Amino acid sequence: MKKIIIVGISLMFLFFKNSAISNYEKVFYDFQIESINGEIINFKQYENKVILLVNTASYCGFTKQYDDLQSLWDTYKSKGLIVLGIPSNSFNQEKKKNSEIKKFCEVNFNINFPLTTLTEVKGNNAHEIYKWAKQNHGKSAIPKWNFHKILINRTGKIEETYSSLTKPTSKKIIAIIERLLN
Repeated sequence: MKKIIIVGISLMFLFFKNSAISNYEKVFYDFQIESINGEIINFKQYENKVILLVNTASYCGFTKQYDDLQSLWDTYKSKGLIVLGIPSNSFNQEKKKNSEIKKFCEVNFNINFPLTTLTEVKGNNAHEIYKWAKQNHGKSAIPKWNFHKILINRTGKIEETYSSLTKPTSKKIIAIIERLLN
């Protein structure tokens, strides 16, 4: 009888296990992306930093989160936090040109944290960093909407993901950022 129960429990784990395989053949620092200014951002320069990766859009109901992202950057950059905005039109709410996005962010939100070029964040055309995130963290790493957040720890692995509804300055995000920075 014990064997049947053990076999049954083992089979249950096989059927209900998380589909993500966190083998991390690569870590965040193994990638690069183009900045909004056209230079390459080699993530190796962020080694041993905590990164908050956020897909952004100019015409989204969550666009006001830019203020919170800038506040996080101002508060924690000297302690090792990198806020990285990834402008994306994956949800059809972003401007079409990098120059327009950059101007919008600077004029309306005084953004000075790093921004990338316009980038796909979901589907077959997603940037390799988002494919990596899905492979290693599962479906919660796939943006369901703009201002989805992926928190990367100092080892270059995904610590946590947050939906668009979670403000960047929420107590739960700040608590984890502070824990990771200390």
